[in-house]
Amino acid sequence: MSAEQVSSLCEQLVKAVTVIMDPASTQRYRLEALKFCEEFKEKCPICVPCGLKLAEKTQTAIVRHFGLQILEHVVKFRWNNMPRLEKVYLKNNVMGLISSGTQSILEEESHIKDVLSRIVVEMIKREWPQHWPDMLKELDTLSKQGETQTELVMFILLRLAEDVVTFQTLPTQRRRDIQQTLTQNMEKIFSFLLTALQQNVNKYRRMVGAPQEQEALTTPQTDVGQEPKAQANCRVGMAALNTLAGYIDWVALSHITADNCKLLEMLCLLLNEPELQVGAAECLLIAVSRKGKLEDRKPLMVLFGDVAMHYILSAAQTADGGGLVEKHYVFLKRLCQVLCALGSQLCALVGSDSDVEMPPNFGKYLDSFLAFTTHPSQFLRSSTQITWGALFRHEVLSRDPLLLAMIPKYLRASMTNLVKVGFPSKSDSPSCEYSRFDFDSDEDFNAFFNSFRAQQGEVMRMACRLDPRTGFQMAGEWLKYQLTAPVDTGPMNSKTGEGLCSVFSPSFVQWDAMTFFSESVISQMFRTLDKDEIPVNDGIDLLQLVLSFETKDPLILSCVLTNVSALFPFVTYRPEYLPQVLAKLFASVTFEVIEESKFVMSVQAPRTRAVKNVRRHACSSIIKMCRDYPQLVLPNFEMLYNHVKQLLSNELLLTQMEKCALMEALVLISNQFKDYERQKAFLEELLAPVAGLWLSPEMQRVLSDPEAFISYVGADNKIADPVLEDPSGLNRSRISFCVYTILGVVKRARWPAATEEAKAGGFLLGYMPSGTPIYRNPCTEQILKLLDNLLALIRTHNNLYTPEMVARLGETFAKALDMLEVEKNAILGLPQPLLELYDSPVYKTVLERMQGFFCTLYDNCFHILGNAGPSMQQDFYTVEGLATQLLSSAFINLNNIPDYRLRPMLRVFVKPLVLSCPSEYYETLVCPMLGPLFTYLHVRLSQKWQVINQRSMLCEDDTADDNPESQEMLEEQLVRLLTREVMDLITVCCVSKKGGEHNTTAAVDGDDDEAMATEVTPPASAELTELGKCLMKQEDVCTALLITAYTSLCWKDTLSCQRTTTQLCWPLLKQVLPGNLLPDAVSWFFTSVLKGLQIHGQHDGCMAALVHLAFQIYEALRPRYAELKAVMEQVPDIQRDSLEQFDSKLLNPTLQKVADKRRKDHFKRLIAGCIGKSLGEQFRKEVHIRNLPSLFKKVKPLLETDVIENEEGEVLTAFFEP
Repeated sequence: MSAEQVSSLCEQLVKAVTVIMDPASTQRYRLEALKFCEEFKEKCPICVPCGLKLAEKTQTAIVRHFGLQILEHVVKFRWNNMPRLEKVYLKNNVMGLISSGTQSILEEESHIKDVLSRIVVEMIKREWPQHWPDMLKELDTLSKQGETQTELVMFILLRLAEDVVTFQTLPTQRRRDIQQTLTQNMEKIFSFLLTALQQNVNKYRRMVGAPQEQEALTTPQTDVGQEPKAQANCRVGMAALNTLAGYIDWVALSHITADNCKLLEMLCLLLNEPELQVGAAECLLIAVSRKGKLEDRKPLMVLFGDVAMHYILSAAQTADGGGLVEKHYVFLKRLCQVLCALGSQLCALVGSDSDVEMPPNFGKYLDSFLAFTTHPSQFLRSSTQITWGALFRHEVLSRDPLLLAMIPKYLRASMTNLVKVGFPSKSDSPSCEYSRFDFDSDEDFNAFFNSFRAQQGEVMRMACRLDPRTGFQMAGEWLKYQLTAPVDTGPMNSKTGEGLCSVFSPSFVQWDAMTFFSESVISQMFRTLDKDEIPVNDGIDLLQLVLSFETKDPLILSCVLTNVSALFPFVTYRPEYLPQVLAKLFASVTFEVIEESKFVMSVQAPRTRAVKNVRRHACSSIIKMCRDYPQLVLPNFEMLYNHVKQLLSNELLLTQMEKCALMEALVLISNQFKDYERQKAFLEELLAPVAGLWLSPEMQRVLSDPEAFISYVGADNKIADPVLEDPSGLNRSRISFCVYTILGVVKRARWPAATEEAKAGGFLLGYMPSGTPIYRNPCTEQILKLLDNLLALIRTHNNLYTPEMVARLGETFAKALDMLEVEKNAILGLPQPLLELYDSPVYKTVLERMQGFFCTLYDNCFHILGNAGPSMQQDFYTVEGLATQLLSSAFINLNNIPDYRLRPMLRVFVKPLVLSCPSEYYETLVCPMLGPLFTYLHVRLSQKWQVINQRSMLCEDDTADDNPESQEMLEEQLVRLLTREVMDLITVCCVSKKGGEHNTTAAVDGDDDEAMATEVTPPASAELTELGKCLMKQEDVCTALLITAYTSLCWKDTLSCQRTTTQLCWPLLKQVLPGNLLPDAVSWFFTSVLKGLQIHGQHDGCMAALVHLAFQIYEALRPRYAELKAVMEQVPDIQRDSLEQFDSKLLNPTLQKVADKRRKDHFKRLIAGCIGKSLGEQFRKEVHIRNLPSLFKKVKPLLETDVIENEEGEVLTAFFEP
């Protein structure tokens, strides 16, 4: 190799690199240059001299970086084959580059420093400590040369810790060797880092003029010539802090707390040093967040001492003093996290066995923490909540007088923090400025604020558990204030009418916050105080004020209703106020902004969302009251009933949903009659109008004939004005009314919970052989009369999807059976728009109304069937020919039913029906129904996934398609969701969940290979249910279940694959193991799992579950089926001798069994060739780091499976001489 050769090659490389980096190069030139450089790195024998020449200081930064990249490539990919002398030559030259081959610390490019440190770390990973024992000494010597070298040494130490400990990017044995040697030398390393930090900070402070705290230092000098020197010291200080941050996380706590917590003290001092404060706060945060033995963590309490507290608080005040500066704000966030972590340490240590006293500055700590809770930044406020919760929950701290005194202040702060202000697009609050740093959009902020508010609610409830009266008193004062405050609608007036609030109006945000506050504290007070301690008079006074408050603003009225509900428990002490509460709620059920009398009903502008919400809110308040306090409402039942009758008598006054809500409330109260005959008579009377309508000959005709149905609901018309004209609206609402009412009654009518009361009231029919009581539901007789027409409607609805019926839909309604936009957005995960919508009237086109009608009708029909089992029990399950009737209605024409309709059917009908069905009816009802259904679902899903797979194979051709991408995404996502629904249904039917939920238990062994870190072991007790066994007895159903479960492993839905693998596959297969399985079938099961690994292997959780399943199948079936070995032999890159070894052990029962974990690891290595990798991993060049001779003598002899790749005949010699 001559110098000329090297020079000419380097010239070519410089040209190539220039072409690659020049923006003006053509693509062809750039590709050719790139190819030349890559081929050079891969094949050229003189890479090292060329790399060193290109890395010289005289070259441009881009060329030097490329030269160093060449050297890194050599170390990573050629090291194992390099002669020893060449390794030594390279190592000495690289150390020479650190010593004198770079520009000074302030001039050198950061990417040069980075690549240089990477080269050294790559050599360390291959040779230290066995072949390079003096590495740390060499680094120490280098650092003595000056700031430039010290900074590079810091980079090397940090990168080494990241690779070995944080990212663990090297083989287990090398990792262990290096980590143990690092640990042994940690005292030296820490001492080096701390000394470097201290010396450089001191020099820096001397030069720039130190803050007053540092009296000991020399007088400040302000020599301009010193500025670069000062900056260099500052740079080293930053590097030292960054490196410390990489070690503090995992070293023994004793290093952090050594020497009277000297490190922590230095970090606290540096919090007041503007250039270094963020790095210092970062280190402090990592130190204070450490877990570990309580005894070891005790010294961290030093941070509650006077000195540390003083530095932390003065740093916070200074950072916040100058208004909003990004750098200072980032620092404040870190400091806030430090205080939160300190609080967590305090909670862990006080009251535990480690006899830690209450810290002296606890009061000061709480004051400073409160300052963060009242800071204008919503993000900082939210950051403090979890710690407040931990303090209020703590058994010792929560009794501390200082913390108790803090509760009123915390609640006062919450009153401000609950007010929803701070949208980044607005400027109506000091918070807005901070939000612009923290949130990309108003939607982002809105989502954050909603979860922040929920979190505050939790913490306020904890605070009120300690001091319930204060919270209640504050809620009362705020409520009284809001009731008398004038309404301020703000600049954004509502579109509904003059003087009404929008969701951003100052009055509404205050009402909204006050309502949330009072709801949280009042509910907690009732839970905390004894009955005789409740301030009943005060509560009733507040309730009267709220009841007498009148407003025509829908948003404020909604808040008023919530306050009525919050104060309602007081009525249990004074029942005479119940009629007033009911009157208020009923008035709100018919709330309108515009008086009806001014308009003819049919042309009135539709209600705004806010008005609809008030009405809905009032209905649900009535239902909630009847559900939670039925005994209280029972004496007023007649009054309630008459009120509802009066409202129902006007067909246009309420929507169908509102009518049914009120009827549900009545049914809930009727459950308190506790008299079967009386309740039955009442339900008969309530359902009479429905039965009259539902069973009429005309309705019977409409419900059982798809053509008549389309015509009746008006879906075959062509409509000129799709907003105002809707001639069949009334017909649709009649059908909806019937279905809603049937659902309400089936859902709410029940027998008394206590067996004695049920017996006395005539609800108990007898007992099952098992001793379970048999009850009868008072609604059964009425509902069963209506069942035939309901099934007819479901059959008709399913038949609407046949092509001939879709063709009959009118021009306006061609898309009437499509998905609603809301459903589409939910499936695609698109955010709902912000709440500006509240005040515009909801003008729906008649098509949207028709879509909503079909969608709700379909769902509700299946809700009725899903609730029928739990509600009517044996009376429903023994209906004559029920299985046949369901198969010919709910399951008819499934081929044409779209995925978005099939999903709710499985979830709200099939699943509850099966789960609540007693085992006596499995043979007669469930198996005849599920058998054909599962067979059908398997075929359907297989076809759908085939289409998706073909599409993804074709998409390379990039053909123009009339099916836009968003539509494809929607269809694909629907197939995924349907797949999950089906697999969930099969799992629920077949597998019992003993031993807790089916969780993937991650058993992480510290020394494991990283890839096995997500061990997933299915619960040992995942057994088949009675129903599962019953289904598996029928050959066709059994086949359908097994094929669906194992085929689904290859469908591209990771979540479904992981659940099926862990919960379903093995229990199903285990059930058929005793029989004689065909060899082809066994091979197919095993191959399916391996194919699943090929597709999902890139996801750790899935991969671990599939490896475990493949291992179970191979272990259980290989002794009986030699075919499995043939499958294994087809695995790419399998080592035959290793497979033979595994097989012989498996087939030889006399051999001592190796531990399960070892066998599984061996098996995983065998099938590694078919474990899929992510795209980024697939074409990555493998880095091979060889193990060095063991540092520690093994006591026990090696097993033959532990083959250690030793470098042949390598002698343990000092490889690199310093």
